[in-house]
Amino acid sequence: MGANYIPGEKNDLAIKSIQRVVLMMGRKVEIIDSVPCGNTVGIVGLDQFLVKSGTICDHEEGFPIKNMKYSVSPVVRVAVEPKNPSDLPKLVEGLKRLSKSDPLVLCMTEESGEHIVAGAGELHLEICLKDLQEDFMNGAELKISQPVVTYRETVEGIQDPEQNGVCLSKSPNKHNRLYVYAEPLPEGLSEAIEDEKITPKEDFKLRAKKLKKLYQMDEEAARKIWSFGPDTKGPNLLIDRTKAIQYLNEIKDSCSSGFQWATKEGALCGEVMRGISFNIIDVTLHADSIHRGGGQIIPTARRSFYGAQLMAKPRLLEPVYLVEIQCPEHVVGSIYGVLNRKRGHVFEETQRVGTPIFNVKAYLPVQESFGFTADLRAATSGQAFPQCVFDHWQMVQGDPLDNNDKTNELVKSIRKRKGLKEEIPGIDTYYDKL
Repeated sequence: MGANYIPGEKNDLAIKSIQRVVLMMGRKVEIIDSVPCGNTVGIVGLDQFLVKSGTICDHEEGFPIKNMKYSVSPVVRVAVEPKNPSDLPKLVEGLKRLSKSDPLVLCMTEESGEHIVAGAGELHLEICLKDLQEDFMNGAELKISQPVVTYRETVEGIQDPEQNGVCLSKSPNKHNRLYVYAEPLPEGLSEAIEDEKITPKEDFKLRAKKLKKLYQMDEEAARKIWSFGPDTKGPNLLIDRTKAIQYLNEIKDSCSSGFQWATKEGALCGEVMRGISFNIIDVTLHADSIHRGGGQIIPTARRSFYGAQLMAKPRLLEPVYLVEIQCPEHVVGSIYGVLNRKRGHVFEETQRVGTPIFNVKAYLPVQESFGFTADLRAATSGQAFPQCVFDHWQMVQGDPLDNNDKTNELVKSIRKRKGLKEEIPGIDTYYDKL
């Protein structure tokens, strides 16, 4: 039974016969018939059914032992590929064995075909990759990319978006028009959606009351939330603010599909969107239903959402670690120095009662955390111990659309990595003249 097995169901369950039981004796193994409780033995024949941990049981109604919970999550990712293409099968096999050997590491294949290894931090990744190369691939050479941090896209919002920020898009046959504007979600709502305190499945009247009471949203708009995205449960909303429009319900599904597509890869650099509400304020549709099918509406909706995002001051969000550092009193000063160089800031400093040890808590952008441990150890001669855990997303200061800005370079580098055109598409790409 794997850790996800639920008694009475079939998934994550393998019913197999054990081939033999062996006792590890130094270099050689002894085959034995039976074994009393409390001994450690080797069991032959189960290897390919266990991934990280599992429970072996001969009882029909047995329960699996729970997986361990970790205080860290794998947020630092690198892409690996073999230097010699003929080693690819070795790499695939090696990644399987790596994910068996380490309880935390994540190995996955992206849509682009890259093999991604995700670990809890730099040091963890380094050890995993060393194991992968030397033990699991018999020393075959690997090409390892720079560590990659995932960003999110959002909007800062503009004054009076209903006048200044409306994007108009026409369908390919020029018979349908969508008018959309974007604004940021109220503070705290994205987190509430991610923690499933606000879900797409709950009753819309109750949800509207909750949104009005906790986040001061307009109740009428909150009742007309068409969709959450991406993946129908993400922290972006599609809201219908139109009045008395014929055939509107027929295009609801098409708009939602366009919305899911747009929020999964935003206009700036193809990253996931977060914390944006898109409001449809007016729609002009063709009277004949054949001219307003999905093929006309979905691409139009997607273009109008992109246009609305670019008109409402688009911004990037970066992930931020919460760093806990334990250190003696006399090196606290040098910790501040290292953190300031890395755009981090300390928000709490406490002394453990009765000891000379200080606990320092700080926020540090994940992008800056590469090499942080080494720098910190060097500055404090090895007396400070940092622990990083992902904490929240914060807005990157700077305008990605301004060519003289650092953020613009960052966006261009992400676009280059993803194989998109380096220039951010202008507003004219998505905005149609009346």
